[in-house]
Amino acid sequence: MSWTMWLAFLAAALVIAVSPGPGAVLSMSTGLRYGYGAALRAIAGLQIALLLQLGVVALGLGAVLATSETAFAVVKFAGAAYLIWLGVQKWRSPPEPIGGDGEGQRVQSRRQLYAQGILVNLTNPKAIVFIAALVPQFIVPDRPQWPQFAIIGATMVAVDMMVMSCYALLATRFRPLLRNPRLLRLQNRIFGGLFVGAGAMLAASSR
Repeated sequence: MSWTMWLAFLAAALVIAVSPGPGAVLSMSTGLRYGYGAALRAIAGLQIALLLQLGVVALGLGAVLATSETAFAVVKFAGAAYLIWLGVQKWRSPPEPIGGDGEGQRVQSRRQLYAQGILVNLTNPKAIVFIAALVPQFIVPDRPQWPQFAIIGATMVAVDMMVMSCYALLATRFRPLLRNPRLLRLQNRIFGGLFVGAGAMLAASSR
């Protein structure tokens, strides 16, 4: 892969990462409620899922998902159901102010963030289809492909982790407001609604 081609892919990866989606909602929600340290766990989960999706594309399974209506629908509705479930859980979360007696509960919740990050990205079939459409354009057929996939994967992860970290860090600036139970309840309702909305849009969307 030439430097020119890599820079073109870097620009494409940046545009994709900056575009708001479930990963950005999860990063902001986690950063706002638990802080950046905990948000990194969710962000790491997002990146593991991203690499798994790239691996699916590299093995050629992305083409199956792109052409099979049944496979696409199964993954799509599973992802939509999971996002809606996350939204309902967030909406119903009790307004426990930061710094209270809920420290143990926060630690337990952090252990789930890694898995949440993986599932949020992994159950999004449009991400796999998009990667399947984008990545082959930057692969040089007459050169070894796995090193090229490695470069593409490292670039995607680095860019997405940087962007998701910016979302999470921006959200942490508002953490002091969450000492007010009413504002915390409002935050739960806003992000819960965003997750439910993202799930509903995914379920209602076509390819």
